[in-house]
Amino acid sequence: MTSTAIPHSSARTNPRQWLTALFLGAALVLTQAVSAKATPETFAPLAEQISDSVVNITTSTTVATRSGPAPQIPEGSPFEDFFRDFMERGPGADGDRPQQRSREALGSGFVISEDGFIVTNNHVIDGADEINIEFYNGEELPAEVIGTDPNTDIALLKVTSEAPLQPVPFGNSDEAAVGDWVVAMGNPLGQGFSVSAGIVSARNRALSGTYDDYIQTDAAINRGNSGGPLFNMDGEVVGVNTAILSPNGGSIGIGFAMSSNVVTKVVDQLREFGETRRGWLGVSIQDVTEDIAESIGLEEVSGALVTDVPEGPAQDAGVEAGDVITSFNGNEVEDTRQLVRRVGDAQIGAEVPVTVYRDGETVELAVTLGRREEAQAVRTAATPEDMPESQESELLGITVSPLDEEMREELGLSSGMDGLVVTDVDEESEAFEKGIRAGDVITEAGQEKISSSSELQDRIEVAKEAGRKSILLLIRRGGDPRFVALPVS
Repeated sequence: MTSTAIPHSSARTNPRQWLTALFLGAALVLTQAVSAKATPETFAPLAEQISDSVVNITTSTTVATRSGPAPQIPEGSPFEDFFRDFMERGPGADGDRPQQRSREALGSGFVISEDGFIVTNNHVIDGADEINIEFYNGEELPAEVIGTDPNTDIALLKVTSEAPLQPVPFGNSDEAAVGDWVVAMGNPLGQGFSVSAGIVSARNRALSGTYDDYIQTDAAINRGNSGGPLFNMDGEVVGVNTAILSPNGGSIGIGFAMSSNVVTKVVDQLREFGETRRGWLGVSIQDVTEDIAESIGLEEVSGALVTDVPEGPAQDAGVEAGDVITSFNGNEVEDTRQLVRRVGDAQIGAEVPVTVYRDGETVELAVTLGRREEAQAVRTAATPEDMPESQESELLGITVSPLDEEMREELGLSSGMDGLVVTDVDEESEAFEKGIRAGDVITEAGQEKISSSSELQDRIEVAKEAGRKSILLLIRRGGDPRFVALPVS
């Protein structure tokens, strides 16, 4: 940065020279600041550079329809000949036989290799019978699906071309800063090749997927842009345009592109295996909140709290429900999203170090990762209709009753599960605010298993004596576990 020395009031300096130096210095700093943020004079060179690599995608899907029986026309009617000719030629010629019609959809994509690999969104080609690729020069080629990943909404296609295609490189999406210029190119609303420009509005956005890492941009993205590239000013793909937030279906300046650092890992696996192969730890987890951290004596509000450990890699390694995973494979874990992505990116079959916080101490474990796609995680939700009211107790704003065989059967629980079933919740209590409802089952309190209201009361007293402001409860609903911290005073 250029700096201008401002003389002290006692120095012998001509006032006019002083003011001139001050003005020139300020002008230079202002010019540098403005030029650093100035709008590019034109995007034309970039658009010309990338246009041959961006494609329009048209898909057709054959769907069955059923025509009704032929209309009955009175004999001798003046319309008899007309309807006979129409039914013989038209879709009802075969009576009630199912008919076929074609449904088309539009999207975008981009070339990543000279030999014809093309990236787009999974939802653009999902269920399609035919996929047609149109290039900027008007050439059209059929495409085949190499592999798809619904978790990140990415699909890899392949076309066969006589001449080498013009690919575009992926950039490092982690280097895309908020405020950087970006350019989106695609086929909005079926209008053909179109370019829009904007900035990176936000980073690391999550919509609904487990592996979400979206770049938010105000570059115009509309229907038909799905699967198209989001470029940085170097002509590198930093995102795949996937979704928009809009009350009317059109662009309002809130678009989302899956970051290239997620896409490249998926594409590499689809290209090599035709499917994704992600690491699997084998735990159910939730984020650590301030009250949860306080209740278990964890100094920092970070990590991933383990709520359940079914049969799998984590169980084999000794991970327990109630553990807080603070480090995975040598990297600190901030929250559940970060852990899920790191596990997914890890090598299947590799033994990785995992650090957990348990009962106030740090425990080092080694987990041999499985493959997520092979893991079976089917759970059946059960909703209770009638709750017995015998042996009920009210604690922490909730009314509980010990589990019996009849309740276990009604709730779809295993015969060996112990705990307290919630039969009622005070709507003005913090338990209600934190989502506890009738039908939930409390299996642990203060990280100890419980089977009676007296045991729950004992755990509450232990928490109070330890100076805790809250107690950690393990709640199960339809088989799904989660931890909830409730105040004890």
